Amino acid sequence: MDERVAPLLMGVVNATPDSFSDGGRFLRSADAIDQALRLLDEGAAWVDVGGESTRPGAAPVQADDEIDRVLPVIEGIVRARPDAIVSVDTSKAVVARRALDAGARVVNDVTALSDPDLGPLCARAGCDVVLMHSRGTPATMQQDTAYEDLVAEVETFLADRIARARRDGIAAERILVDPGLGFGKAPRDNPALIAAVPRFARLGHRVLIGASRKRFVGDLSGVPVAADRVHGSVGAALAAATRGAHVLRVHDVAATRQALAVFLAVERASP
Repeated sequence: MDERVAPLLMGVVNATPDSFSDGGRFLRSADAIDQALRLLDEGAAWVDVGGESTRPGAAPVQADDEIDRVLPVIEGIVRARPDAIVSVDTSKAVVARRALDAGARVVNDVTALSDPDLGPLCARAGCDVVLMHSRGTPATMQQDTAYEDLVAEVETFLADRIARARRDGIAAERILVDPGLGFGKAPRDNPALIAAVPRFARLGHRVLIGASRKRFVGDLSGVPVAADRVHGSVGAALAAATRGAHVLRVHDVAATRQALAVFLAVERASP
């Protein structure tokens, strides 16, 4: 790991009734805003606000409903912390436009610009964009988890979407890539994707890893309840950090930050 670059923490704020880990806890805008401010106080570099669950099997949400969920939260965060960096977790250009107008600075798209209007919108806004690998939709993605060469296929997909983003006018320094742990992946695939962070980084963009509380963490640690997977999630975060991940998307900011502080101190003291 380059000791000069510690990974940034992206705190998760799910303004949804059905997210896999904390669905319903922050459906009220006031609760979601409080959670976002708490995560920022704990050391999150930015907070990621989502209004549509992307858990396996999740049903799609209409754009108007998604806007109704995320817009008051983004506005409340920005009003309370004008300097806060807020991302919107959406794949819809119409939702992203409203979120960016409300003060969001990043679009986190699990479909990597499947909406043809989203790339040009982000280019005009000059915002950062996260391009994630996935297959199908949340309702169908776990029905197709077979790969001939997992890392190569994910890498090729991300390279293609980077090229699309650049054609749309998005500046290279605004692009992040995410191999999409848990999105159309078998349990054994996810550790391999974390191990492949250096390869994804060679695409020339920042790498984001979102392992927090996911099912594969529970499979590896024997913890069936998502909210109880804090320790395993921290382990995944450290594994990603040591391989050079630039951003870690996490539910448990304080625990991850504390572990990283100790881990990085040891790394920097190593001969």
